[in-house]
Amino acid sequence: MLVMAKAPVAGQAKTRLGAVVGAAAAAELAAACILDTLDVCQSVFTGRERLHVALAGALGSTRPHQEIADRLTRWTVHPQRGASFASRLVNAHLDVGRAAGASVVQIGMDTPHLTAQVLRDVAERLGGVDDAVLGPAEDGGWWVLGLTRPELARGLGGVRMSTPRTCADTLTALRADGARVGLAATLRDVDTVQDATAVAREAPHTRFGRLWTRLASTRGDT
Repeated sequence: MLVMAKAPVAGQAKTRLGAVVGAAAAAELAAACILDTLDVCQSVFTGRERLHVALAGALGSTRPHQEIADRLTRWTVHPQRGASFASRLVNAHLDVGRAAGASVVQIGMDTPHLTAQVLRDVAERLGGVDDAVLGPAEDGGWWVLGLTRPELARGLGGVRMSTPRTCADTLTALRADGARVGLAATLRDVDTVQDATAVAREAPHTRFGRLWTRLASTRGDT
């Protein structure tokens, strides 16, 4: 299991939400996303040798940061390496895939509503018919990439991230490298107020869902 995560620093995390709810609240929402993600991953994978986080930035001394730091004592943490997000993805897959000597399921921190069953389905498909499993996001990106061989990640270096064609271009790159690619369920990333509202309604029991509902109530949103 590999999670790409960014330290939830005010002004640098969930900036589109921050434009509406404020930078500090957006950072709290980002922290909730991370913790919800770690929870669901730990419900499927166990042991530090199987749980990996590639972390960008440094965790501070605030309560949400310390809660994340405490949780990460059960994980193997790697610093993200690379000038672009695409290069950081490639390096993380290569680092973890080679160290683990096993298939890698990689997600980000934008799907706090992810369920254990959906994640387990991706893991179980790898190494069977599929060399790779790609999960489309509703905005044209993707939320999960599972690879049986770390070298398949090299094609990501030529893919533009965070565009409406990112998933389609990733699929093309994987197939160009000879991978048999299966598609996972389509999920919604949390980037905008509309995303946050939809995800909170779908998963009200999560940290993110509870926090967004409280913030929305304070602002008078419906």
